[in-house]
Amino acid sequence: MSLMSLSRFCSSVTKYAAQPILRNYETSFLHVRSLASAANYEFIKVEKTGEKKNVGLITLNRKKALNALCDGLMKEVSLALDDFEADKEVGAIVLTGSERAFAAGADIKEMQNKEYADCFRSKFLESWDGLAKTMKPVIAAVNGYALGGGCEMAMMCDIIYAGEGAKFGQPEILIGTIPGAGGTQRLTKAVGKSRAMEIVLTGEQFSAQDAEKWGLVSKVFPADKVVSEAVKLGEKICQNSKLIVALCKESVNNSFETTLAQGLHSEKRYFHATFATNDRREGMTAFLEKRKPNFTDS
Repeated sequence: MSLMSLSRFCSSVTKYAAQPILRNYETSFLHVRSLASAANYEFIKVEKTGEKKNVGLITLNRKKALNALCDGLMKEVSLALDDFEADKEVGAIVLTGSERAFAAGADIKEMQNKEYADCFRSKFLESWDGLAKTMKPVIAAVNGYALGGGCEMAMMCDIIYAGEGAKFGQPEILIGTIPGAGGTQRLTKAVGKSRAMEIVLTGEQFSAQDAEKWGLVSKVFPADKVVSEAVKLGEKICQNSKLIVALCKESVNNSFETTLAQGLHSEKRYFHATFATNDRREGMTAFLEKRKPNFTDS
């Protein structure tokens, strides 16, 4: 069954159901951009990795600035994400920095002289949410500092793996401002109101071990193993249907936007929609025939 047919099938379900992601999934693969453009990147490195070269790897590369998130870097990350979204071979993406810093925050020099009117008119930081809207799973592999915008960037990802010495925090309060890219929102949903309040109102840093204990981080590894473990996770995800993975990711994300009753209703609609796919039929048939499924992402 084609994606177009599947999209038509899903048109009857609720606004929380599968149609938006299926439409976006189809559109993303019509968008063709060559990864050869990676040679032009100034602030990041981009490659495909894993045994089957099916995991996209984006490495933030402003080492002297501790990977401070300047506007140019964020635009390049957006372009790289678009490339990987359009690449049919890529099933998951890993985002990382250096062992010293994932990203030590937004670039203060870029923000210092901004005025309210300029921030408002330009919708400052609004484009950063593109990372959170990526359809394919994104795994943050965090070493060193993930502070301010760096912590927010990690939280935009779907899964966070951290090195043993990683440090997280939202220190914006210490320079007279507040988090502006999800620090007061995603952090609260991840660790709860009381702990989030303590973090954002004091600006204090917290360890990878605390982040794991509080539910912000999935797993902690030795620093030199974080990226390879994140890639392994990406490869494991890539064994599944990219279409069904995208549906499942949207269903999980939907749980943060709805009531439990609405979420349960939309989850069933996503589940029902999988029955219009070739991959659902292939997966169940392979299970009954005791063989490995041959998913076609359709």
